Amino acid sequence: MSDAIRPIGMPKWGLAMTEGKVNAWLVEEGTEIAAGDEILEIETSKITNVFESPVAGLLRRKVASEGETLPVGALLGVVADTDVSEAALDAYVEEAKAAQAEAAAAAVPPPEPVLVAAEGWYVRVLKMGPEAGTDTPPLLLIHGFGGDLQNWQFNQPDLAIDRVVYAIDLPGHGGSSKTISGGDVPALARAVRSGLAALGVERFHVAGHSLGGAIALQLALDEPKRVASVTLICSAGLGPEINAGYIDAFIRADKRKEMKATVEALFADPAFVSRDMVDDLLKYKRLDGVLPALRAIAGGVLSDGRQTTILADRLATLEVPVQAIWGEDDAIIPAAHANAVPEARRHVLPGAGHMVHIEKPAEVTRLIGEFVAFASG
Repeated sequence: MSDAIRPIGMPKWGLAMTEGKVNAWLVEEGTEIAAGDEILEIETSKITNVFESPVAGLLRRKVASEGETLPVGALLGVVADTDVSEAALDAYVEEAKAAQAEAAAAAVPPPEPVLVAAEGWYVRVLKMGPEAGTDTPPLLLIHGFGGDLQNWQFNQPDLAIDRVVYAIDLPGHGGSSKTISGGDVPALARAVRSGLAALGVERFHVAGHSLGGAIALQLALDEPKRVASVTLICSAGLGPEINAGYIDAFIRADKRKEMKATVEALFADPAFVSRDMVDDLLKYKRLDGVLPALRAIAGGVLSDGRQTTILADRLATLEVPVQAIWGEDDAIIPAAHANAVPEARRHVLPGAGHMVHIEKPAEVTRLIGEFVAFASG
C-alpha cells in the first residue's frame, strides 16, 4: 500500500520555518500531476512561494484546506492509484496525522549556522547533510550581492540528503565579518578559500548565484584540482552587461517602499517579495560596516555600469565541468550570458527571473543534484 499511496507534506523552507499557511490549491482533486508541477501556494513569515509536487500520480485527496496553517511535515494531500479505496485513504490520513504528532514530540532541532574563524575574518556557515557514511566531495553554495546563506533555503535541504552541503555568507554579508580586504572577484575568492580552509574542505563542488557564480568560477580557475564541478546560476563574470542601476538602488534604498521596488526586479513574479523579506534586508543594511562593504564590492566588480571581471573566454581552458542555469526573465544579468556554456549544459527556465533558484526551486535543485552526481562519476 505504501507504493500505491504517496503523501504530500508541508515543506521546510529555511531554518526559521516551523509552519506554513495554505493560501491556495492550484490543482483539483482527480488531477493527474507530475513531480515538479505547481500544486499549492504556501505562505510563511518570510516568503510566499509556489510548492512543486515531490511526487507524481493522481491527486486523490486534499487534506489541508485553503487558509489553514500547519506545521512543517503536516500532510497536505494524498496521491494514490485508482484502485485504492476511499476507506484505505481515510485510514492512511489518520495514521499519517498520528505519526506527525509523534514526530513533532520527538523532533530534533534543525542545524544552526555557526561562525568559523578564517584568515582575518569570521565566516558564517550552515552545514547540512550526513555526518558519516559518505566520502563524496561536499557541495559549496555561494550567494550573490546583498544576499546571504538563507537564499538557498529552498535548495540546501534536498541537496544535502546524500552529501554534505555548506552554504556560506560572503564577507560583508549575513553573519560574516563586515570588514573586507578587497571587493573584486579575485579578493572575494581568496576570502572564500580561507573559509574553506577553516572548515577543512579540500575538494568540493560549487554552485554560485550571481556574484557568487563569478566567485565559483574564479575558484575553479585558480585551483582546478580542488573543484569537482561548477554550477553557475544567473552568474556574473560571463559578459560585461549588467543592470548596474539595481546595484546602486539596492545600496541607496533605506525605506521600505524603495527597497520593495528594488528587490521586485529580482523576480519574474513580484509577489515573491514579502514585507518580512524587505524588513530583513533593511535591518541587514543598517548593521555597522554593511554599506561600506557593499560599496567596496560594487566598486570592485563594476566600472561605468559594466562588469569588470569577464571570465567567459577562460571557460574553454577549464577542465572542470561547468553548467549554467538561468531565469529567462532575468532583469539583472542577461540570460544570453548563459551562451558562454555549451548548449548541453545550459538551462534557461521560463517564468523565472534573477532569483531562479527561489522561483523554480525543485527544478534548480534537480539540475544541481544531477550535475554533481554526474561530475562525481
